[in-house]
Amino acid sequence: MTQIPQSQPPLPPGLNEPKMTSKILKSDGSFPNNEQLPLLIYQQAFDLVQDDPASQIEAVFESNVWCGIWRNGIHTSHHYHSNAHEVLGCYAGTARIQFGGPSGFIANLQAGDVVIVPAGIAHRNVDCSANFRIIGAYPRGQQSYDLRRGLPNERPKADETIARVPLPDSDPVYGAFGPMVSEWKLSSKPRPSSSITPAKAVIAASPRESTPKTDIKPVPKESSSRADTARKFLRPRPANSEQRNLL
Repeated sequence: MTQIPQSQPPLPPGLNEPKMTSKILKSDGSFPNNEQLPLLIYQQAFDLVQDDPASQIEAVFESNVWCGIWRNGIHTSHHYHSNAHEVLGCYAGTARIQFGGPSGFIANLQAGDVVIVPAGIAHRNVDCSANFRIIGAYPRGQQSYDLRRGLPNERPKADETIARVPLPDSDPVYGAFGPMVSEWKLSSKPRPSSSITPAKAVIAASPRESTPKTDIKPVPKESSSRADTARKFLRPRPANSEQRNLL
């Protein structure tokens, strides 16, 4: 479990202090996985609102400069991305997701949980509730991600691509002070950084990039702009308030 030090800025409304699981997943032959960057699972990172939890998660991802956002599910077959890191935020339902390929481990996810998947790590949906939905996003510049399935001709080129993927500059949930920043920079060999300054407040409105990942139809975006959504969910917490519910 990782706790945010007292000297760091207070969490905005709608976020809980991180309770983190970190796992290094080694190559299994077919799937390269990632022996440098750990998979990170944040249990109940979000204190979700009832009326629009998807937009709540989207606003936080965007404020930390994670882009290419989509709403959908997860493939039921093993797959990975060799040229992009990925964050998955669950806003509805439950699922059992396997990471690391056929011999990997299974994590139980529920609404409010977040998984940060380093480039190369295989993942698939083992089973899920009928209402299971997630938000997916990528560090800026990595939105045009590939999809690999562990085929014999993918390696070693995929391994070379994985090694060149830049590190994000900010945690998709907790920003510049988030656990991912320290976990990945401590765990990794030197590699390029994306050199992007995390946003501190509102991200300007921009069109949704819809990228279906299963046969589930993408959930339509609400009519409000992204800037309005960010204002709603990213207002600062009062200095003397301990309440985590949205204002």
